[in-house]
Amino acid sequence: MFRFKQVIVVRANLEMSPGKLAVQVAHGAVAAGERARRERREWLDAWLREGQKKVVVEAADEQGLHELQKRALELGIPAELIQDAGLTELPQGTVTVLAAGPAPSELIDKITGNLPLR
Repeated sequence: MFRFKQVIVVRANLEMSPGKLAVQVAHGAVAAGERARRERREWLDAWLREGQKKVVVEAADEQGLHELQKRALELGIPAELIQDAGLTELPQGTVTVLAAGPAPSELIDKITGNLPLR
């Protein structure tokens, strides 16, 4: 059983190709992992030992991502919003995903456990 995980929340109201979506999720995973390295090193280390469980879910819109980030930070969960560089499919600065964790599974489920899988 995994005690730690990372959850990446994708905006459901954006049209992204599969490749674009994959890149945005990857950016989020790295950014939140780096934040965890600075703020919650013990969580990062445990997550790395366990195999780096990741889950991708979706929220309705950008406002939903901001609300989830606020709740994550209030709980001490490393969380990063990702903005697109604007080089391909989306305008520069478009918020695409929120990456939260790694964090203890029961803690991160408090904010993302009710979101549908992507």
